[in-house]
Amino acid sequence: MDGWHETQVRVRYAETDQMGIAHHSNYLIWFEAGRSEFCRSRGFSYKEMEDDAGALMVVAESYVRYKSPAFYEDVLTIRTRVGEIRSRSLRFVYEIHRASDDTLIAEGETLHLVTNKEKKVQILPDFYRHRLLDDLEHSFPPNQAPS
Repeated sequence: MDGWHETQVRVRYAETDQMGIAHHSNYLIWFEAGRSEFCRSRGFSYKEMEDDAGALMVVAESYVRYKSPAFYEDVLTIRTRVGEIRSRSLRFVYEIHRASDDTLIAEGETLHLVTNKEKKVQILPDFYRHRLLDDLEHSFPPNQAPS
């Protein structure tokens, strides 16, 4: 799957309700795990981006569509990719699948504004823009969002 990065997590007991079903609040946490690993796979971490460039990615929007329940002990594959990059914002797209049968559990997106440490919106530094689009630059014109 071009442009996708995969991260696996196991549903922990603390993440479930009495029926052993993962609580809806965990999906945004799993999205964050996928996003963090996606960035690491591109050669940087959030911490480095904050420390080296003073650029922070603030969540401005989030969306989750629940498709099928995840259960205690399920191994989930979080698929993450860049959906859009603009000068001062970026959108990540996610799919969560149960690894054992590839059932689509959830899909969603998060929109991030790039800010400085004073919480003022700023331009995404070129270094990170290039890293985030590394796999996709041959498929899309520069500064255009992948679909």
